[in-house]
Parts: sequence; C-alpha cells; structure tokens
Amino acid sequence: MSVFMDLNLSFTAERSRLKSLIETAAHLGFSTVAINYVFEPAAKKKPEIPTPTPIKELIDELPVVQGRYRPIRVLNRLTVVMSDSSHFRPNAAEYRCFDLLSVQPTTEKLFHAACMIYDVDIICISVTEKLPFFFKRAPVNGAVDRGVVFEVSYSAAIRDSTRRRYTIANAVSLMESCKGKNVILSSAAEKPLELRGPYDITNLGLLFGLSDRDAKEAVSSTCRSVVLHAETRKSASGIVYTMKTCSESSSQQEAPPADCEAPAAKRAKHHLTD
Repeated sequence: MSVFMDLNLSFTAERSRLKSLIETAAHLGFSTVAINYVFEPAAKKKPEIPTPTPIKELIDELPVVQGRYRPIRVLNRLTVVMSDSSHFRPNAAEYRCFDLLSVQPTTEKLFHAACMIYDVDIICISVTEKLPFFFKRAPVNGAVDRGVVFEVSYSAAIRDSTRRRYTIANAVSLMESCKGKNVILSSAAEKPLELRGPYDITNLGLLFGLSDRDAKEAVSSTCRSVVLHAETRKSASGIVYTMKTCSESSSQQEAPPADCEAPAAKRAKHHLTD
C-alpha cells in the first residue's frame, strides 16, 4: 500500500484552521504533511526568518490516518521566495529548525543556481503568473542528478480561472523538460476545502503531462525521497549526524565504580575460592 504525502500546507496563525487542515489531510489518507512557512525577503528591509511553531502547540492530539490506524506525521518546511541571490543564505542557523528547505526562484539565473548549486530539497514552480523564462534541459537534469525535486501546487488552480491557466501552462512546460522525473504535486492549501485526495491529484498529474506511473509517484515515493534527501542534507550525506544532548551538572552525576577508576590491566583480579 502506498504512503501518500502532501508536503505543502500553508501555515496560518489561526490555530483552528491549521488543525482542520491537518485533520482533513489525515481523513483523505495522507500519512505525512508539511506545514509551509513562506519567507519573502523585502528589497529594503531585512525581515527575520520565521521560526516554526512546535506541533504540540498547534494541535493537542494528532489525528489518525484514514485506513492506516496511526497518527499523521507533521513536518516543518521553509520556502524562500528569491528575487536576488542574497536572499538565500546557505549557512543560516535559522534553516536548521526546519525539516524541509525549498526555494522559489523568480529569474532564470536564480533557477539555474537553485538547480546546480543551492543545497535545498525542493524547487517550487510559480503557478500564480506566467514564468519569465523557459526551462532548459541542462539545469533541470542537474537538479535531477542531485536529488532535488520540482514542486507544482494545485490549489491556485481551484481559486481562480486565470491562475488555472498559468498552473497548467507552467506545469506542462516543466514536464517537457524533466520528462516527469523528480516531480511532486502538493496542495499549498490555505483552507480544508482546497485539499484533494491522492487519487484525484494523480488524475490532475495526467493533465499536467505526467504518465500514470509518474503521477502516482508524485504523491508517494518521490515525496518520500524528498524527506530522505532532507535527512541526509542535515547529516553530511548520511555519514555524520550530530544531536544536542542535555548535559547534567557535575553535582548530579554519579561517581563511577571503584573498578573503573583504574585501567583494566591494573585492576585487582577476583579469584574464586573452593
């Protein structure tokens, strides 16, 4: 049985709406969702990168996934909308608070850099306007080789007919370049009514130019690859993983046994007597 994921649920400060979004996603059969925090740097001001809110503060008890009898998994994601190369800071400590890291480039130069250089998990394709550039095979193939995926969201197509045309046109243009490889379909939903089930999204993928197999993978196995890519990105390609631990004060630490104070070779040997 496939594990379905929606890696883009728009964050809202309204706790009840966000709770309803997560509950609806679980009811539709999504095992994993990601709450997306959008960061769009201004030209003059220097805004702060948002800090993710712990899920325990947003919802008391996670809902059970329909048909799987286990709680839904909720991740945190940051999307940086880039209009300049300085908007993305690779070594920013604030990025480490998020499980997933994505960028939305607005120019061809930034799109090329995101595909070839930036250490991210997802490259978002704008669906609210006509793209000012064309997708070229070289950067797209470079992103595929690096394990970076492209995301197309569908909720904008539900809200407005003009954005529906942009969504379909931009998605079809992307599929012609990447041939359906490394593509995920997400909702970017702001309200529960904008969410659709996994099989409805699969049918939508056929409209975007995906094959039946690629459309199914766009809501399941490819999303799982994104989560694994994010874990290896934060752990030096899966080789080294560092984790903060709570150090106890020296007064609370127990003294080691007497035998541990001396080296093993110099410890007294205990002989059994008859």
